[in-house]
Amino acid sequence: MAACNGWHRGLCPDAKAIISPTLANMCLNGLETELKLHLGAKLKKSKVKELKVHVIRYADDFVVTGNSQELLHNEVRPWIEAFLAQRGLRLSLEKTKVVHMDEGFDFLGWNFRKYKGKLLIKPSKKNVQAFYRKVREIVRKNISMKQANLIAKLNSVLRGWAQYRPVVAKEAFNRMDNLIHWRLARWARRRHPNKPLSWCIGRYWQRTKDRSEFAANVKVAESSCTIKLLKLADTKIVRHVKIKKEYNPFDPQWEKYGEELRTKRMANSMSYKYETSMLFISQNGRCALCAKPLDYQGKWHDHHIVRRVDGGSDAMSNRVLLHPVCHTQLHALGLSVVKPASKKALRSISLEATE
Repeated sequence: MAACNGWHRGLCPDAKAIISPTLANMCLNGLETELKLHLGAKLKKSKVKELKVHVIRYADDFVVTGNSQELLHNEVRPWIEAFLAQRGLRLSLEKTKVVHMDEGFDFLGWNFRKYKGKLLIKPSKKNVQAFYRKVREIVRKNISMKQANLIAKLNSVLRGWAQYRPVVAKEAFNRMDNLIHWRLARWARRRHPNKPLSWCIGRYWQRTKDRSEFAANVKVAESSCTIKLLKLADTKIVRHVKIKKEYNPFDPQWEKYGEELRTKRMANSMSYKYETSMLFISQNGRCALCAKPLDYQGKWHDHHIVRRVDGGSDAMSNRVLLHPVCHTQLHALGLSVVKPASKKALRSISLEATE
């Protein structure tokens, strides 16, 4: 089977300057559907599937894939140019490329490329270089800053970049950690030009378990704690879960799918774990629909009492935990639930009744 070819496109700078991401989505809405209808009018449906034409879109940036370069050049590109012309847009010749997947392409800060037939998604070189320049500037401009303050400043940048890259990034993370270590060693030497490097390492790095970490002791009230620089390589690589293309968060029919998707995405968030633990306690460990015990290992679904499509919020007061089966039944049968009373509330009601 031949490797698919990717066609990456970007709108002209003058168009980007005036179209917000929301308006861009509105203008390009229907691109994939109408393209497949166009191909289907020329070929049989079974033949259209063999062409492997897919559109991946984010605001005004999109990628089109197909099983041959000729298809993208001769059939897909002219149709898309006509599609955009109807909306007052045109392709940027500078940003529009037709490449083979063995060569790869950059999209939204990632590099997509096939290695011996296997697709790997890595942080793009341009994105990695831009990120390192940002870190380097922070370190360079804060020579006199306290170590703890510098660590806090860097951690916010490191955490944000690492969590945006849940792909094949271990190699890039390790390389970036080494560059940051070298940059911080220079930072320490510049603070103490008359001291040897070993002295600087001993002052600003602490030995923990089997590695040395850039860390500082901070006094909090009457106690002290250690603040450490985040290691990018410690970031867990979480594979992206593809969203169904038909999903519409404003359509009531997709409410259940949206809730399950949100639960999967938030599963590793500390704040979300805390919220679900509080919900579990407030419900006395029981399902809000059938009142039977929930599995504390997390085999539950997080349900919104007032649907988000109806204006319901993500506040804990609008959420309950349900068994997966109960959640499916609730949406299938159009049932509703209310917030269960906690043990504390039930106890106070019992006391009032006794009095």
